[in-house]
This record gives sequence, C-alpha cells and structure tokens, in this order.
Amino acid sequence: MRLAVDALGGDNAPGEVVSGAIAAARRLPGDEILLVGPEAAVGPRLGREVPANVSLYPSGGRIGMDEEPAAALRARPDAGVSVAAKMVRAGEADAFFSAGSTGATVAAALMRIGRMDGVRRPAISTVLPLTRPVLLLDAGATTMCRPQDLLNFAILGGVFAERYFGLEERARVGLVNVGEEPGKGTDLAKEAHALISRSGVRFVGNVEGRDVATGVADVLVTDGFTGNVMLKTAEGVAREVLGMVRSAVTGDLVGKMAGAALRPRLLAIRDRVDPENYGGSFLLGVRGPVVIGHGNSRARGVENALIGISRSGDGLMGALAEALESARAPGEAV
Repeated sequence: MRLAVDALGGDNAPGEVVSGAIAAARRLPGDEILLVGPEAAVGPRLGREVPANVSLYPSGGRIGMDEEPAAALRARPDAGVSVAAKMVRAGEADAFFSAGSTGATVAAALMRIGRMDGVRRPAISTVLPLTRPVLLLDAGATTMCRPQDLLNFAILGGVFAERYFGLEERARVGLVNVGEEPGKGTDLAKEAHALISRSGVRFVGNVEGRDVATGVADVLVTDGFTGNVMLKTAEGVAREVLGMVRSAVTGDLVGKMAGAALRPRLLAIRDRVDPENYGGSFLLGVRGPVVIGHGNSRARGVENALIGISRSGDGLMGALAEALESARAPGEAV
C-alpha cells in the first residue's frame, strides 16, 4: 500500500512522526510511505539512511487544533492534511494518516475524499484495550446521529472488527444503552435497536456501561457524543488507576519489594492499555482508509498506526461497500 502521512500533524510533529514513519517503512518493505509536508520542515528530519520506500511529498503547513476545520481547509487547500486526503482521492495514495486536529482530518476526508454510497455521516472507530479488545464507534466524528447512522456504524464496525481483530466468526455487535431491554433508552436508541435487529448484523442487543469490559460484544455502537465521553472517561480512569498502583508500589519498603516482584506483570498491564500500541482510529464511512492518530503520538504510536493500516486497509473498502450493499433492501437507501 501507499500510505500518505501528514508529517506536521500532532503535538510532537514533525520529529516523532517522521521517526515513526521511517520505523514503519523498515517493517513494511513492500509498502510505500509518503511523508506529506513542507520540505524545509520535514527534509532535515529524514537523515542520511532513509529507507528506499520513504519519500517526501511537498505541501503547505498544518491546521491548528483551535482553527475551525472547514474554514481552514477552504482558506489553505495546500495544508498537509488536505493534500494527503486529495492524494487518496486522486489514487496517488491508498490511505492517509494524521495525528493532527481530529476535526480537520474528518473534514478533509469528507471534503476531499467523500462519503461512501449510502453513508450520511462517518464514524471514528477506536479500540478499547480491554482483556478482549472492543471496537467503539462512533468516538467523536458525528455527535448528532439518526437511527440509520447507528445501523451503518453497526455494519461498518462489524466488518472492520473482523479484519482488524482477525476474528474467525462474525463480529458481535452491541448497542450502548442504559438498560438491556429493547424498550430502554432514548428514541434514537429504541429506533436504532429495531433497525439493527432486522439488518442481518450479528446483534447481541443493548449493552450497559458496566458490561463494556465483560467481552459480551466485539463492537459497541453509539453516537459520537456518547462515544467520545466513554472513551475519554475510560482513558482517564485507566490513567488514575495506573497512578494509584504506581504510588502503592513505590511508597515504603514493603511496597517497593512488592513492586519489584510484580514489575513484569505490571508493565504488561501498562502496555496493554497504552494507546501507542494501537496507534490510531480508522474513520469509517469515507471512500478511502483514513486513520486518526492521538494528538500526542510518539514515534511508536505512528509506527503502529501505519502497520495497522497496512494490515487492515488493503481490500477494506471493497468489504465495507459489499456489506452496506448487502444490508440495503430493494429500493431502500442505507
């Protein structure tokens, strides 16, 4: 695959982004990494021993986190995230990655690449690193959803989870709600439940917040507002719990002795919940693989994100389009 990378996207760009891209290129010798950014800013970061499958694609600068995405893209069409999206649309790249402004990345994907047939709004699909990982969508792309949007998310998320997690069976899809019964929740949740139940998706019904980590579903579907709150809450709780454990095993002598004995297992837990190991979130519902990285991504996160695109992105669009078409009843727009 040819992977376009927004070299100036993120808090630690371009240094960490370039380093991660080069590391990914060494692990993906059959792929091509296209670093998109100003030559003056990116060129000096490449160094002398650049892999043959890494090249620089000149562009303008970045779009800031505090800028209104659509207006900024219209005003600066040469911005890196915009150019990377246009490369996908023109067939010059097969996918693009950015750890910059989420709003700008989503807007660039919609404005430059476009939505898939039958999709009204896209969804950000994020992996929750639980004992059995769960795919959550939408995690923030579409805060105001219609029931049909949630049905689309269920279809797209199920197909993607099967590929990303390497599932041998069809993905189990759950709808985030305040109760297990079909009649619980808002009108949006009730109508979405009815649609998903009739869709042919392997639907396990409503899933309450307390059951998210129990492994009852491989995919959790909700609107972008709720999903983003869930994601940020989970990240905050994980950070606090790890901090409490760290304090407990570094306080007194007994704690330090226990910490030394448990160190390998504690490090394994830390690594499991580290978002850098997952790298980024696929934006599902647009006409090309688009991956949004964490704003504070380091080189390891960028590297893992690009490897994830290579592993899951090839053939993804065809599989998603086929699933949407199969779910569409005669004369019905999905």
